[in-house]
Parts: sequence; structure tokens; C-alpha cells
Amino acid sequence: MQRTTELQTNQTVLPSEIRVLMNHIYEYKKGVRRMILFTCNRRFEQQACRRLCNQSIDYVLQPAGKDNVNVYFGRRECLDAIRLFVTRPLNELSPEEDFILGAMLGYDICAQCERYCERCKKRKS
Repeated sequence: MQRTTELQTNQTVLPSEIRVLMNHIYEYKKGVRRMILFTCNRRFEQQACRRLCNQSIDYVLQPAGKDNVNVYFGRRECLDAIRLFVTRPLNELSPEEDFILGAMLGYDICAQCERYCERCKKRKS
């Protein structure tokens, strides 16, 4: 019984945000995705940046409201494009920019097409 208690007190419990980040890093390293968008509370921003730096993964930060930050990470080519067109909050992107971002993030292309058409219809109204 004593041994179990010692093990439990020596274990570090990671916040769920950091566990999600670690899964994203794993997927990126395995080639599942070329670019990732990770949104977290600002209190985890430095920890996230440290982990990405330690893995030699490029990233871009973007404010996401008062308490959150968007962390884009992945291939440099993708991040160069992000720096050019994701210069404002995501809800302010044009339908075309939103479509490109979704495609870059690996979202289902048919769902992105539907989303694009819906956003274009709303823009015309």
C-alpha cells in the first residue's frame, strides 16, 4: 500500500490542454498532418511554446479572445501562408480564407466546400 501511495505522489498530472498538445505533436511528427491549430488558455502559452521549441517545430501565435491563444504549428511553408492571411480573428476571415485554412488543417474537403457555399450565401444576404 505504501508503494502505491509513493508512486501516486511522484506522478505529474498534466493539464488536459497539454495532453492534447502532446497528441497533436505526435500526429505531426508521424506525418498524419502537416499543420495543426491548437487553441489553449493563455496560461499554457509558454509551456506550449517550450514544448514546440524543444521538438524543433515552427509555430505562429495568434490571440483568440481575452483568455485564449491560437497556436499554429507545422511545416514552415504552411506557417508562411498563415502569416499572410490569418491576420485577424478567425470569425472575420473571408469565405475563401476560411476554406483555405480548413484545407490546410486537413479538414474534410467536402465539408469545407459546403461551409464555403453557406458562408458565400450569407455574405450575399
